[in-house]
Amino acid sequence: MKFPIVSVLMTAYNREDYIAQAIESVLISTLSNFELLIVDDQSKDKTVEIAESYAAIDKRIRVFVNEQNLGDYPNRNKAASHATGKYIKYLDSDDMIYPHGLEVMVRSMETFPEAGYGLSSLPDTGNFYPACISPKEAYFEHFFKGFGHFDRSPGSSIIRTEAFNKVGGFSGKRMIGDYEMWFKLSQEYDLVKFPRDLVWHRSHQKQESQSDFARQYASLRKNVLEQALQSEKCPLGKAEIMNVRKQLNQRAQKQKMLKVASKLGAFLK
Repeated sequence: MKFPIVSVLMTAYNREDYIAQAIESVLISTLSNFELLIVDDQSKDKTVEIAESYAAIDKRIRVFVNEQNLGDYPNRNKAASHATGKYIKYLDSDDMIYPHGLEVMVRSMETFPEAGYGLSSLPDTGNFYPACISPKEAYFEHFFKGFGHFDRSPGSSIIRTEAFNKVGGFSGKRMIGDYEMWFKLSQEYDLVKFPRDLVWHRSHQKQESQSDFARQYASLRKNVLEQALQSEKCPLGKAEIMNVRKQLNQRAQKQKMLKVASKLGAFLK
């Protein structure tokens, strides 16, 4: 049996307005050796019906429906458990991937077999993409060179399935799972950088980022960051970690001053 080189994982919950476009964007990919796994999290609309209509005409598509609602990141883990590809590529059911997106990501990973995952990255005047960097370089570029590698969404990534399984998948923490995952992977594996804008990310009112829970994101992010810096596997040295904390404290003070200035300006009007 021939296995696909990449498993495209599409988790879904009440996405009847968008999922058809998401599926069709995968089907027109220039790379055809993929499987598309759609895992529904107990949708109340026609999401499953739409997904199954595509599965009926393309054998590369499989549709699964969870017995109970798992939530965002647990459902991403569930989707990964069905994958048979060498790589897993998340694509949210309200986003779209450009025709060349899968091919660029897979070819980038194939160029560097030692790497565990790849991320869309900001332009780098010192490297022709794809470029592979060590765990320490990934941390250093994130904190000190403005690349913000670990701020990328799951849709911006491609992950070697073996590496995903080795780090235990997503922890299940709500909203912050991707930020946490990039730290975990970069403690174990090299990172491949490739160009941005391979996936189109839609913005709408039904997204998690628009929920009341999003107010907790800053504190969740702070906790994940501290755990990453305290980890025995953190590739940064003690002096570098101190510089990270200093940088973060300065940023927090600046934001605090800006808030005070904004409130004062509003009061004086």
